[in-house]
Amino acid sequence: MLRLSAFTNGMLFSCVFSPLCYADVSVTSTLVSDYLFNGLSQTNDEPTLQGSVDWWNDSGWYAGSFASGVDYGQGTDYEVDFYAGHTGNISASIVYDVGVARYLYLGGDDSSAFNYTEAYVALNYNQTRIQVWYTDDYFGVGARHYIVALSQGYQLNDSVYLSFQIDRSTSLDPNIYSWDTNDDDYIHLKAEAAFELLGLACSLGIEKTDLDYDNDVKLLATVGYTFTF
Repeated sequence: MLRLSAFTNGMLFSCVFSPLCYADVSVTSTLVSDYLFNGLSQTNDEPTLQGSVDWWNDSGWYAGSFASGVDYGQGTDYEVDFYAGHTGNISASIVYDVGVARYLYLGGDDSSAFNYTEAYVALNYNQTRIQVWYTDDYFGVGARHYIVALSQGYQLNDSVYLSFQIDRSTSLDPNIYSWDTNDDDYIHLKAEAAFELLGLACSLGIEKTDLDYDNDVKLLATVGYTFTF
């Protein structure tokens, strides 16, 4: 699940017909060594291709779509997300981001049973970010679920950006959805270096959870390219 962000048709309509509303579109293609979602592989520890299309304007509105290979068994081989939201400044140092995303799963006869919608809000203070995601239908099973994440970024030099994140995933209905030994939550840690190499956007990261059944340190490498129109 690409965790992005509510997009209003009214705002989009006003941008389309207003000469003062400037907008950009970008297309990104990325090869990843694994598709890790909060530290858990969605591709059975295998690499996959991902892609996204994003639209945004100078009023802070944005929308887009993300697609990736997955491996959930029983023919569920693809994920396609749609998201939209609004971002802006509260002050010179504080930026907010609020939105909603819809996650769709394809490939098998029952793949759509995993579909669900999620809302989120985020606040940035300089390079410190706190985010909260919430859904009342996690992976389509009807369980309420939320994630709280705290991350810190550092611009190491002109070409390397470091980020560190800790997040906690919690099921509010563990009788419906839980992890190993009926745990209702788990912690995920991530450290990543993002850099440019030969015109490509690259990253190297390590991730780990405190789940008993999946607590190995995982390495993640990505390489991608973005076209902006």
